[in-house]
Amino acid sequence: MNASDPTPAELQQAALDYHEFPRPGKLGIAITKPVEGPGDLSLAYSPGVAEPVLAIQQDAEAAYRYTAKGNLVAVISNGTAVLGLGDCGALAGKPVMEGKAVLFKKFADIDVFDIEVDTKDPQEFIDTVARISGTFGGINLEDIAAPACFEIERALVERCDIPVFHDDQHGTAIVLCAGLLNALELQGKTIDEARIVCLGAGAAGIASMRLALELGARRENLLLVDRKGVIHTGREDYATLNPEKREFAAEPSERRTLAGALAGADVFIGLSGPDLVRDEWLMLMNERPIVFALSNPVPEIRPEVALKVRNDLIMATGRSDYPNQVNNVLCFPFLFRGALDVRARLINGAMKVAAVRALAALTRQAVPAEVLAAYGLKSLSFGPEYIIPKPLDPRLRDVVAPAVARAAVDSGVARLSALRPA
Repeated sequence: MNASDPTPAELQQAALDYHEFPRPGKLGIAITKPVEGPGDLSLAYSPGVAEPVLAIQQDAEAAYRYTAKGNLVAVISNGTAVLGLGDCGALAGKPVMEGKAVLFKKFADIDVFDIEVDTKDPQEFIDTVARISGTFGGINLEDIAAPACFEIERALVERCDIPVFHDDQHGTAIVLCAGLLNALELQGKTIDEARIVCLGAGAAGIASMRLALELGARRENLLLVDRKGVIHTGREDYATLNPEKREFAAEPSERRTLAGALAGADVFIGLSGPDLVRDEWLMLMNERPIVFALSNPVPEIRPEVALKVRNDLIMATGRSDYPNQVNNVLCFPFLFRGALDVRARLINGAMKVAAVRALAALTRQAVPAEVLAAYGLKSLSFGPEYIIPKPLDPRLRDVVAPAVARAAVDSGVARLSALRPA
């Protein structure tokens, strides 16, 4: 640390000051129509407001014409899995939900209400969200612990006719898989042949393995590992595992530990906790391995440690101070932008795959000077230290959102047959 670098205490105070001053919180509400005189008031409220009320009463789709519904997303949490802090409670999660709202607005010009639901009961949460869903054009679920998050998302997708998306699952999976496709190509490998080990069987791990299968991975080449070891059908606790873990249970074999699973593996994906991978275990992996150590703030193995023992690997983390940051902001604003632009009823597999492929393709294009300047770089091009775009790349909206919108139209889940920007 340089002498001029802030201390941890200074950073802590700076974060608190940022959120408190000059007014508490990180967002507000802006008026979008003139309210300058009595004529405006009569249109904005009584008696003029009765006209759109009657129009919507006759046709629910008219809400997209006369209200902000079509560009409004709810970011909703119960605070049971806040960042890496765990079960902090609904109210304590509000700063994170406000932060999510800021990112939606900054990167995709999407308006957001953050909603904190004070219950740990999945059915109570589901009922609450379903009953308010008509207010919104989409719902982003956030920081909800597994396995309840699977049940909650599944039920809300069935009950709501707007996109419902749990970002901790699918946002991570989409960005991860975009980087994985590029890393595999650089290493001379293909996803259908790669042996993949995922450490972490929570929301992100399960979603990432599911998306890898959609992209062509073979189930027999996947091993999912939790804190008790490789998940397999012969484990003593197999009958008590949740359905999502059992979905990826391997046949019993000698591969019972993480080290055993890594022997001969092409890809390691870490979505678990700090410093769980020993450097000598990387020597067990195949030549030209790929290591995605995504635990934050401390990865499963640090890049400087991994590269010291394997100079033939490609590595990604969840941190901004290393190359190849897997950051959900590369996905969720633009996924929702595309879904909202064609009034999609849901976000399906085709839309997620479209986002993956759009992100992967963007990485291969020449990087604009403004991106280089933002990150203090002289050059950047597709290669081992650039397998996914940078979060501040202004092209993301123009590339990812239209790809998602086209996939929604082509797969039959869009209400509009052509792209209509908000």
